[in-house]
Amino acid sequence: MKHSEDRPLTSDQTPLGRMIETRLSRRTILRGGAALSVVALSFGATACSGRGGGLSFKELPHGSTDDHAVADGYDAKVLVRWGDPILTNAPSFDPTDVTAEAQRQQFGTNNDFISFMPLPKGSTNSDHGLLCVNHEFCVPTQMFADVNFANATKVMTAERGRAELASIGHSVIEVKKTDGTWAFIQDSKFNRRLTALDTEMELTGPAAGHERLQTSEDKTGRKVIGTLFTCAGGKTPWHTVLIAEENVHYSFSGTPNDPREAANHRAMGFTGPGRYPWRAAAQPRFDLGGEPREPNRFGWIVEYDPYNPQSVPKKRTALGRFRHEGAGCVLNHDGRIVVYQGDDARFECVYRYVSDDAFDPDNPEANEQLLDKGTLYVGRFEEDGSLNWLPLIHGSGPLVNKNGFDSQADVLIETRRAARFVGGTPMDRPEDIDVNPVTGTVFLMLTNNTERKVDETGAANPRGPNPYGHILEFVPPVADNGERDHTADRFEWDVFIKAGDPADETHEAAYNDGITPDGWFGAPDNCAFDPKGRLWIATDGAPEGINDGVWACEVSGSDRALTRHFYRVPHGAELCGPEFTPDGETLFVAVQHPGLSGPNSLFDNPTTRWPDFRDDMPPRSAVVAITRKGGGEIGS
Repeated sequence: MKHSEDRPLTSDQTPLGRMIETRLSRRTILRGGAALSVVALSFGATACSGRGGGLSFKELPHGSTDDHAVADGYDAKVLVRWGDPILTNAPSFDPTDVTAEAQRQQFGTNNDFISFMPLPKGSTNSDHGLLCVNHEFCVPTQMFADVNFANATKVMTAERGRAELASIGHSVIEVKKTDGTWAFIQDSKFNRRLTALDTEMELTGPAAGHERLQTSEDKTGRKVIGTLFTCAGGKTPWHTVLIAEENVHYSFSGTPNDPREAANHRAMGFTGPGRYPWRAAAQPRFDLGGEPREPNRFGWIVEYDPYNPQSVPKKRTALGRFRHEGAGCVLNHDGRIVVYQGDDARFECVYRYVSDDAFDPDNPEANEQLLDKGTLYVGRFEEDGSLNWLPLIHGSGPLVNKNGFDSQADVLIETRRAARFVGGTPMDRPEDIDVNPVTGTVFLMLTNNTERKVDETGAANPRGPNPYGHILEFVPPVADNGERDHTADRFEWDVFIKAGDPADETHEAAYNDGITPDGWFGAPDNCAFDPKGRLWIATDGAPEGINDGVWACEVSGSDRALTRHFYRVPHGAELCGPEFTPDGETLFVAVQHPGLSGPNSLFDNPTTRWPDFRDDMPPRSAVVAITRKGGGEIGS
């Protein structure tokens, strides 16, 4: 989703200076667009390393079209679209009558994160499973024929507000591949909608029950209705799904009558009227004046069990409150759980959560507490290539009463402010972050930052302004047993790719020197790894004349950082949620907000009518299943 927010305060960290060239020169890494062999030696070889077996697909050319496209030799088929009925007896989608009751039974809008959860539970079955899909936000100009970008509040009604809230949240659908083709099962007992309108959730962890989470509707501070602006996510070793609440500030409007919460809301980007006039649609909980604490109940990581449709989703406050993009979960060598998280805004930080206790595969009940008891850290990137993880613990360092932190609940509710106090590094929109299953290293997508100035650049943020984004790789140290230690206080890191057009010197782009005219991209957003550990990059905000899509590359060897274009979305869309089946033979992707290309992209005049291409149907976000013609592993 496109972002716009006021520039927040930067941390108290001294600017690192433009040290990136010194470091790259010293290490001869990615200099002048060349990825030299030392990269593979220093970052590709680990105790769990393995060569990827090269990418062999014919590269897709750049383009800007009203339909999607995939590399030769592959099929890209729409699996499920906004409005498709997913519950038993759900109505068919009627674009002229979008109601809350219908949306609660249909696949939600603007799909983002995708998680494939095999059936049966705990198996590696790649032909049958559950697709768990986030629905980030709605586009009223594509939902209602009389809405434009100037009159949204004037034409808002209570029923329309309910319909919008019902259209977002999360969907679970059972899917199965038969004779090489994927389909969803409408009457599955697993199918479910979690909505922003009426799904009850539980607040857990250190902040649960605190007075700052109590409202007039919930005096316990432990129950909350719905989840908002669900972006990327993750999954756990105990087969639950993590969904990330991101741009929650778009939901609220009004002026809080509580000075403390007013400052807190400003730090989260509440700088004016919300984009969605739900306060005017008989939804008083979105009025900051009447419910100044309601926003504190959003901006968390939500965990739920997709295999149990009656399970109550839980907002895990121990993981901090900010504008979460993802939740890259890894089982550490000592059994503890580590969750990596990005705060998707300009000049915000990267976080890591480490559980106190170890995962117990034989005791599911014990694992329910793993995301409630642990330590949250913020990352500080140093000019020498080290990454220090700084704990956010009440009473430690500056996180004390005199600075407004009276408890650990305050630290977690105001994670951004706590991160600045301890010296976390302000980054260029840290979005998806995940762990390579083969190398054990961590990759962070930094989408862009056009507000960074030249004198604010540093080792981890080398360009100012940075309209094209970049990718960092973190390298945890190796433990005595030869595995990566994701709980260590100090990592190493380096720039993996600086996005942009390498043929244009002003972009200061850096890839493998074998990059083709179609292999470069802009605005890395989401990512995924195939079973061989190759990196697949999804983009949001491609340069003019190039549609967003998927690019893939090796992470080690001579082809490290040699990205190749694989899939392209239609006009106005971004690419989200890439997810492989365990066998690597299907890549699911989420095509979000097709046809949203500016103020003229209205219900009757979109820039594309993908995927239906019918005059009576607006563009619809959809999940696409990509397979190789004749079968086989994607990419090889």
